[in-house]
Amino acid sequence: MNTFFLSELHIYPIKSLGGISLEKAQLEEKGLQYDRRWMLVDEEGIFITQRKYFELALLAVNISKGRLIISHKTQTDQRISFDLQEDNGTQIPVVIWNDTTVGIEVNKAVSDWFSDFLKFKVKLVKMPVAEKRLVDPRYASNDEVVSFADGYPCLLIGQSSLDGLNEKLQSPIRMDRFRPNFVFTGGTPHIEDRFDTFYIGETLFSAVKPCARCVLITIDQQTGEKGQEPLRTLAGYRTIDKKIMFGQNLLHQKAGIISVGDELKVVRWKM
Repeated sequence: MNTFFLSELHIYPIKSLGGISLEKAQLEEKGLQYDRRWMLVDEEGIFITQRKYFELALLAVNISKGRLIISHKTQTDQRISFDLQEDNGTQIPVVIWNDTTVGIEVNKAVSDWFSDFLKFKVKLVKMPVAEKRLVDPRYASNDEVVSFADGYPCLLIGQSSLDGLNEKLQSPIRMDRFRPNFVFTGGTPHIEDRFDTFYIGETLFSAVKPCARCVLITIDQQTGEKGQEPLRTLAGYRTIDKKIMFGQNLLHQKAGIISVGDELKVVRWKM
């Protein structure tokens, strides 16, 4: 009998920047509190990520005393912060993949700081609390909504899946390449593929779709350098329907508190 426990909990307040590891987090309608509630956009309002701008990996994010703090991992004098509630009040259309939603610029000074870092003009926007960006209707069951994440409120990966991959790699990699919200221990590699519905703590989740992987996982999150792995190795054994899959996208039924150490209890397995 497998037993599974939550071993890591992560949020990524600004899409495609560094994450924050937590012991406990509030799960809200759009996902974990503060997760991907901010995003960088270009002058056309199109989202900006590490897929093209590898150097974003070098920006660490922290939350302290009601402020979001961004700091460069190696150039410690490069940092800026702002109040979690701050924005300039003007909604603008922003684009993530095929979705158009809205964002509100935090302030000009923060946008200018990021523009200087990236060497072109960008804005940092936050998602209004009332904004309803819908999950892909092919996978939604109850008009679920999502933040500025790629498509789903939460992402789950088993530690054994990474361990199995690292056994195949010349140089092991860290879990942060895959940007999960939840990491759990127990079971065989990719056992999460077989989860259908399960509880973490008091909250019921559904694993609705494997997570398709792109070039982002080839970027070392400590150095910002890009290589060929682990995409090349994963392609050899994790290609499903011509996409490389690693981890499970989740939907959830209600808000709640999620804590490291919570048991993950599978209610139903996929056939």
